[in-house]
Amino acid sequence: MEFAQKISRLPRAYDSDRGAEGRALFEGLSGDLAKLVEGAAGCSPYLLSLMMREAAWMAAAFDAPKAALDAEFARLREVGAPDLPSELRRAKKRVALLTGLADLGGVWSLEEVTGALTNFADLSVQLSLRATLGAEVRRGKLPGMSLDDLETLGGMFVLSMGKMGAYELNYSSDIDLICLFDEARFERDDFFEARKAFIKATRGMSAMLNDRTAEGYVFRTDLRLRPDPAVTPVCMAVEAAERYYESLGRTWERAAYIKARCGAGDQAAGEAFLETLRPFVWRKHLDFAAIEDAHNMRLRIREHKGLGGKIDLMGHNMKLGRGGIREIEFFTQTRQLISGGRDTDLRVRGTVPALGVLAQKGWVPEDVAETLVNHYRAHREVEHRVQMIADQQTHLLPTTGEGMEQLAAFMGVERGAMEKELTERLEEVHALTEGFFAPDAVSPVPDMPELDGEVISRWPTYAALRSERGTQIFNRLKPDILSALAKSADPHGALLAFDGFLAGLPAGVQLFSLFEANPQLVNLIVDIASTAPALAHHLSRNAGVFDAVIGGDFFADWKGALALTAELGARLEEEGDYERKLDVARRWMKEWHFRVGVHFLRGLTGAEEAGAQYAELAEAVLRALWPEVVAQFSAKHGPPPGKGATVIGMGSLGAGRLTSASDLDIIVIYDPEDVEMSEGRRPLATRPYYARLTQALVTAVTAPMAEGRLYELDMRLRPSGNKGPVATSWPAFKAYQEGEAWLWEHLALVRARPICGLESLAQAFNAFRRQLLAEKGQDHRRTVTGVAEMRAKIAAAKAPSGPWDAKIGAGRLQDIELFSQMGALAGGVSNLRVQAGVKGLVSAGLIDRAQSEGLMRAYRLFWALNLTTRFLSDKPFDADVASEGATQLVLRETGAKDLASLQVELQSCAATAADVIVANLRGAGDEG
Repeated sequence: MEFAQKISRLPRAYDSDRGAEGRALFEGLSGDLAKLVEGAAGCSPYLLSLMMREAAWMAAAFDAPKAALDAEFARLREVGAPDLPSELRRAKKRVALLTGLADLGGVWSLEEVTGALTNFADLSVQLSLRATLGAEVRRGKLPGMSLDDLETLGGMFVLSMGKMGAYELNYSSDIDLICLFDEARFERDDFFEARKAFIKATRGMSAMLNDRTAEGYVFRTDLRLRPDPAVTPVCMAVEAAERYYESLGRTWERAAYIKARCGAGDQAAGEAFLETLRPFVWRKHLDFAAIEDAHNMRLRIREHKGLGGKIDLMGHNMKLGRGGIREIEFFTQTRQLISGGRDTDLRVRGTVPALGVLAQKGWVPEDVAETLVNHYRAHREVEHRVQMIADQQTHLLPTTGEGMEQLAAFMGVERGAMEKELTERLEEVHALTEGFFAPDAVSPVPDMPELDGEVISRWPTYAALRSERGTQIFNRLKPDILSALAKSADPHGALLAFDGFLAGLPAGVQLFSLFEANPQLVNLIVDIASTAPALAHHLSRNAGVFDAVIGGDFFADWKGALALTAELGARLEEEGDYERKLDVARRWMKEWHFRVGVHFLRGLTGAEEAGAQYAELAEAVLRALWPEVVAQFSAKHGPPPGKGATVIGMGSLGAGRLTSASDLDIIVIYDPEDVEMSEGRRPLATRPYYARLTQALVTAVTAPMAEGRLYELDMRLRPSGNKGPVATSWPAFKAYQEGEAWLWEHLALVRARPICGLESLAQAFNAFRRQLLAEKGQDHRRTVTGVAEMRAKIAAAKAPSGPWDAKIGAGRLQDIELFSQMGALAGGVSNLRVQAGVKGLVSAGLIDRAQSEGLMRAYRLFWALNLTTRFLSDKPFDADVASEGATQLVLRETGAKDLASLQVELQSCAATAADVIVANLRGAGDEG
């Protein structure tokens, strides 16, 4: 066997029973190969688990390991998209087992091991994107592209960053990716559709690789190295990325691009982009300023427990700690940045090759380079073994004597000899690299092993910390900030949210001074970051909302829709420019939206009250903005012909209950009063006038501007849905509802109410709505039959996302709302709330009081769960990964003692509500 012939070292089985179990899986093995398998299984539960799954494949791979790897890659290339997620995970197990054994036995060099891992990562990204983009091509979402373009991903390319870019992936490494696409391949009118498809495909790729399933995961993917990740999409246009690096690129990003390469997709486009960035990465002059930047990053990293002071092997960080891998990388990359602008030979990606070139060109003494290369390889092998034990992305040495014994056995040496060698290597690396930068200058900070030093190291480069005064104030705050972050329920998530917030600040002196004078603001940030990622993300993009927190009325009672409308209207009147008005509206809305979220998070309001406040805020925005839109449109095309128009709120907006992430359902109705044309500089016929006025409203609300967007609008509930005109005349609306509308359209009117616009038309609408619902409710058989059919279609169209789906499913929110709308028709109820519809069911004799209480108990529970989980994240709630803070918020709002009992209660309430609905529909239908 080729594998057995190259074995040069062997681990010892720390657990002899597990070692024997692993050896027994491979019949016929003998000699060093058998010892290798036994030692690996006896030291690593993870490798033993892989052997149990892939022993047959591995036994064959021993004959020709690299050929086996090539064959596995070839097999993957032939896998179809539906099977790809599963087959990638199977391949991951095989690659991990083969590279692990090849590393442990010295069969492959460090570069061969990391190269194999990186090649698999490249292939995984390429194949997963080919699958997700293929779906977009088949849907016609990439104009001008066909399936033949998938090998080059239709002009998209993926930059492999960090260790992946340099073919240096460690054993359990994340993969850092930047996804871009060549917008020049698309016509201008097709750009946004193509962009949307690339973003969707990128998210699909990340999920395919990153999501943990019963079969495991492929790679943890990190897309945050792209320009300004807090505000940019996961896949960007090349032009936007180029503009960012030209104007805002920072030193750490220059260093990151030393190792960047095009790992997947359109290689030509990727190489062209990297060539465009060459002047950004490699300055023409000798850039000694990079030394100070690198030193600052090192100092921040040392503010971890165990990363400064005397080396203590117990729990020492082999990557970020003193004398660790990052010290060697910083030393190497900083030397490259200083001189690489003039000496193109220094522009190499790998750490070991770079040290070799630096020595060859006289930038680093040969003996220093040789020593650092030796220590770098040794450090990486220790790092691999620490990770192999349980497939964990860790760089920490064991913290117990038993753990050290296990690691020593894995290394195939005695503990004492291992510890002596490790200490000597770490100390020598520190001695060789430290003098290049500066002596220690570590400010005292609390111990914080939970926090990522790489994130903290970026802070000095941010705009808020570029002034001396801002830095001084922040350094006084920093111990409290880090301490609060470390104590939070989710320290890493809280740190990332705070990092995004800090990066978005244009200046820091004023805000840091406010923090210093108001320490509760620090606790507020940490509270948000550790509990509600969605709200924390809002903070990272909208740090200006803290202006509202500082105001004295932030925690005052809620003003209500009328007062909010007046306040925003006054703000808009102060601005002369229309686009400025739209930005003011966005900033104002975000401040109040943030206020609603903070009050809910802090328990000052509950789910019922927060839902009403979100709805009143949206109503105030539409009311204040509508006159501005009309005035702007009228300046060109004249005042609205006829009487005017009104905006009708539908769905949750009409019912006055929104979540933090709700779209707004609206329709627009106008009264032409037989007027055929507007009167203005560019007059329009009445129908296109109101159609274009409605489009102007949609743009005013949804367009992304400097301050973002207000809301997403959904107008599908208008007559004839998407096929109908965006604005409907009042006579046509009445005629349609009386003679053509489907039952579901009448049910939708149960939750319809005027929001803004012509008051007389709003009153006429309300009167017509009451009369129409009373008339249509008399045909009880039609209503019951129609609701039963609608319920069946809804169930067939979309299944619940899981046990925590509050909205979809039998007996859950949507089901109860539909049933209550039937009650509103049956009972002649014009009230918009679900409670009123349920009372209508009782008054019509369709259900009894006990059944109505069961329905409302279920509805209140599911509403609380829905609002809370939507507040926490835009993804379905997952109890297995929810942070402690998120879990406690869910329990607080639902009144449950723990998630297990809550899940039981959800199932019980849903079953009770579904039984009432099914029995009523079936019984009523039989009677009819």
